[in-house]
Amino acid sequence: MSLRIRTIARLTGIREATLRAWERRHGFPRPERSENNYRVYSRDEVEAVRRVAKLMEEGLSVSEAIAQVRDEPRTSVPPLARHVERFWAAVMVLDSEAADAALSAAQVGLSATTYCDTVLIPLLREMASRLDVAREHMASALVRHRLRMLLAGMARVGEGPRGVLACPARDHHEGGLLALGVHLKARGWRVTLLGADTPAEALEGACLQVRPDLVALSFIRRRDSADFVSVLSEAMHACAPVPVVVGGPGAREHLKTLFTLGAQYAESTEELIAVWQQARNAQNRP
Repeated sequence: MSLRIRTIARLTGIREATLRAWERRHGFPRPERSENNYRVYSRDEVEAVRRVAKLMEEGLSVSEAIAQVRDEPRTSVPPLARHVERFWAAVMVLDSEAADAALSAAQVGLSATTYCDTVLIPLLREMASRLDVAREHMASALVRHRLRMLLAGMARVGEGPRGVLACPARDHHEGGLLALGVHLKARGWRVTLLGADTPAEALEGACLQVRPDLVALSFIRRRDSADFVSVLSEAMHACAPVPVVVGGPGAREHLKTLFTLGAQYAESTEELIAVWQQARNAQNRP
């Protein structure tokens, strides 16, 4: 794939004028010319520019950084990093097929949880700072689809606890919730994923149907105190008497409130499981 200088500037954070100055003074990067005489760059050139920028952040001068990158063997860039850069490059030109192919290549040889933690979730976290709205929508849809496929394709391990996972009403960011599902399923849990923007009535219906051991709610969207109390209260009433564990930055701001309402808070899968075990032990005490 050949990329224009404007795209390279957005991908690397290096201004177009700076890239042209580097080319004049240092012969780096080395773009080819299109039929219309525009500069076009390969993926390898993009990766090289990003490495130069990183070395400069670490204190090297531009000439030192370029010299070091030129001396690096091509194999010094880990294959996974190459796949990730291919993903970003494809997203910048809105090539969904190439971006999805990069995600497929990055998955080879990785366990479900490793793929989730080292590729998919980091990509989701970087999107807001890297992309405009159109590209972020395309890229996040691709990554969330991968997470859903990952979760659906995992074999069940035994008959562990059952968890219902949901984002509350008007919360559409389900990436973290999907990652939680992957980790719970890898630990033998039976996962029922309700996904984004789940109203209290849907939570109630799911709890009546599957009788979960725990309900996990992911609050990403920021809410004022009154809205948070209203949404969480309705959700807990719908799930009662099942323990409710809440996570996400939208809940972190209201810790005192959520504890007062009777919910628990967890930052990770391990913390969520620990909270569930404590609740189970409390129920089993005479």
